[in-house]
Amino acid sequence: MKTKISELKRHLLTGTSHMLPFIVAGGVLLALSVMLNGKGAQPEGAFLTGIWDMGIAGFTLFVPVLGGYIAYSIADRPALAPGMIGAYLANQVNAGFLGAIIVGFIAGYVVLQLKRIPLSNKLKAISTYFILPIGGTFIVSGLVIWVIGSPIAMAMESLNLWLQGMAGASKAFLGAILGGMTAFDMGGPVNKVATLFAQTQVGTQPWLMGGVGVAICVPPLGMFLATLLSPKRYSPEEREAGKAAGIMGCIGITEGAIPFAAADPLRVIPSIVLGGIVGNVTAFMLGVLNHAPWGGLIVLPVVDGRLYYLLATVAGALTTALVVNALKKPITEREEKTQDAEEDSLELEFD
Repeated sequence: MKTKISELKRHLLTGTSHMLPFIVAGGVLLALSVMLNGKGAQPEGAFLTGIWDMGIAGFTLFVPVLGGYIAYSIADRPALAPGMIGAYLANQVNAGFLGAIIVGFIAGYVVLQLKRIPLSNKLKAISTYFILPIGGTFIVSGLVIWVIGSPIAMAMESLNLWLQGMAGASKAFLGAILGGMTAFDMGGPVNKVATLFAQTQVGTQPWLMGGVGVAICVPPLGMFLATLLSPKRYSPEEREAGKAAGIMGCIGITEGAIPFAAADPLRVIPSIVLGGIVGNVTAFMLGVLNHAPWGGLIVLPVVDGRLYYLLATVAGALTTALVVNALKKPITEREEKTQDAEEDSLELEFD
């Protein structure tokens, strides 16, 4: 079991390591365009819109890259196309980066099984570039389009209707729901339902964006703070990603925390959800009003109750940082544990 878990982590880390440059490049360019625009919203004008489009391209590509390289780690080159195409289609049905991870593993193991089908020598020569990629892509993409897509769309519609029905609930309860949803998948479908719910009412109920604006920036700021408070728990690459996440958090780009969540979802996702809840509820209870359909520190000029907005942001980010660092072990201990598991596996195979 330890060996199997270690293998799964290795496949996941292969995907996240290839995804990271796309997140960082896309996120920083998006942040730059919004910061230069100075209005806490999608920029206007040819130059800033061009920078915005560059950032969106990075965010569009990181999902298929994540799924593709998880599959590649499992079954080598033939799995790259099924993983990337399947993850791209999963993103089209709003499955987000979590969907890309699931599809990446499915694609890898589907191609691995296809490799076991006996082929003649002539067919084996073309299987890597023709038979396996086509067969794998058809199977994986078919699962996404005809099996996964409709249930996800129905679930998101139900979630949206449920949120609308919760509009009259207490501020603390609604704040906990919106904060947790906003942080949960960092720009994915659950996040979009929560943020759109608040954004569409920013003109009449700006207190909704007062809390959601905080929850938007808590995940990346929390992970940035976590890498500062306990650097020994993070690799050099993660510490660099933490700096980029800090920039993205200030500009209201939740996706800055995705590299951490993708690499260690069981520890990071609960931590950022808890931080999002604390930040959102704090802002709601302190009566913060945000008149921009955006989040992060960049919206401070249009916030009523700026000090409370900052207080809620710090409370949420600090909660995330403390919880995730309490759950994570120092990276040296994790590497030693992984090495021991691999040695145990070798000994068992030798026997």
